[in-house]
Formats: sequence, C-alpha cells, structure tokens
Amino acid sequence: MSDLTLVIGNKNYSSWSLRPWLLLKHLAVDFQEIAVPLDAPDAAAHIARYSPSGRVPVLLDGDRVIWESLAIGEALAERYPNVWPADAGRRALARAAASEMHAGFAALREELPFNCRARRSGVFPSAAAQADITRIVALWATCRQTVQAGEGSWLFGPFTLADAMFAPVALRFYTYGIALPEAAQAYVDTVRQDRFIQAWIQAARQETAVIPAEDRGEPVDPATA
Repeated sequence: MSDLTLVIGNKNYSSWSLRPWLLLKHLAVDFQEIAVPLDAPDAAAHIARYSPSGRVPVLLDGDRVIWESLAIGEALAERYPNVWPADAGRRALARAAASEMHAGFAALREELPFNCRARRSGVFPSAAAQADITRIVALWATCRQTVQAGEGSWLFGPFTLADAMFAPVALRFYTYGIALPEAAQAYVDTVRQDRFIQAWIQAARQETAVIPAEDRGEPVDPATA
C-alpha cells in the first residue's frame, strides 16, 4: 500500500489536478487517488478535510500535507529521479518555464478554461490571450532547442515536471482549435497521444458534471495556482 495519496477534482475541469497526477504516472510511483466531485454540495467541506488552502490538488505523504501543483512536483523531486532534467542548464530552464506557467498566462486561463472532453470552434482569442499563446509557443521553442535528435519529443526530450505543468495548456489549445506553428502543434500531439493523458481524458468523458470555473474548488487566480 502506497503512503502517497493524491486528492484531485473532476478530471474534465481540474487542470491543476492533472499536473501532479500525470507526473506521478510518468514516474511510475504507486499512489492512492481520492477524487472529490467539485459539483457536490459538500465539496468545499470535503476538500477542507485534506487541504489547508481549501483547494485541490493535495498530496498526502504520510503525515505531510503538500498543496499547490508546483510544490507537489518539487516534493516529489526530493524522492524520485527524473522529475527535472539531469543537465544543470536544462534543469534551470525547466524550472523557469514551470514557474512561469504556474504564475502567468491569466488571460489564456480566463478565456480558454480547461475542458478536456470538449471541442470548440470559431474561437478568437483577445489580444491579451493571443499574447499569452505567442509567449507559450516561444517558450516551448526555447525548451526544445536544448534537445538533441533522438532524445524524445517532450520539452526537454524525456518527460519532466515542465511537461506536467504545460500539458493542460496543450489540451486547451486542442479543445479550442488554436492554430499553432508546426513545432508547437507537434508538441500538442505528443501530449494528446500520451497514454496517461488518454486515460485521464477517457475518465473525464465518463463524468457528467457541468461546473462553472468559480465553483471548481481550484485556483482561478493564476497567482494562487
């Protein structure tokens, strides 16, 4: 029995829950999963049993309680290899990229909320959201420039925490039909074809809840994500 338990929200809506879940899956770490239906009347009280912030996700590690997706990733990096790139230069860039994802891109998040079982057409991002998209595409390109042929198709070759942080963004781009340069689209395809991502989406399709963003028990303000 694993001593790790991850508390998450609805898979269709909770982009922040996806991040540590995906990382744990790629690390091949055994963990228990507690899913809190965020549309339930007692959702807030249920989450409060586990999370001091009142939000998901939360990692329970024995007696330790770790909230915030990036903090969960860093805690896992203390126990398991391959959370970050082995090379110091790549590792610094990966941390910077993950931190920028954690704290930024507010317009993108507001206009293109996470909904991984949906497809939308005729979406025209505002100037602010388009600026976020342009920055993300440039950031992905910077990461991929460090990768040599044959190292892999994730941001730094093999999967890292940086990919876990950006995977929900890639799914957003697919959901809303965002036109991307070839290299960025190839990365979106890498994310979508991942077997763990496919398992997450399949589970999301089994959910029936329709939940407004403000009622999801997860951060709306990117600065608190």
